[in-house]
Amino acid sequence: MANIINTPKAGQPIGPYNQAVMANGTLYVSGQICIDGSTGKLMNKDVETEAHQVMKNLGLILEEAGLGFKNVVKCSIFLADMANFAVVNEIYGSYFDGKYPARETVEVSCLPKNVQVEISLIAVEG
Repeated sequence: MANIINTPKAGQPIGPYNQAVMANGTLYVSGQICIDGSTGKLMNKDVETEAHQVMKNLGLILEEAGLGFKNVVKCSIFLADMANFAVVNEIYGSYFDGKYPARETVEVSCLPKNVQVEISLIAVEG
């Protein structure tokens, strides 16, 4: 049984998908970009602002599912420019308590709405 997880607090999907799906105690969160859920606008002044908004959106979706960053077991980070790796890595890391999940970071040629950062994750209950 899969349960759809959506919250108006995070940026709304820009295509035919949900923010997250909970199946058998595992939460699969779709890639999030820097859309502010309260305004619907991109928070893309700079890569730092983008990264914080992406992590905030992920946190809001985790919260909606009754979870937190402590439940995250895997992340995928997509960057439009690997030159931003150090900045995004530092911001990303600040949202965890030192128990970091598995992850990969890749550079891609283009992201939705021409943003610089997109992150997806998998979290588990318990």
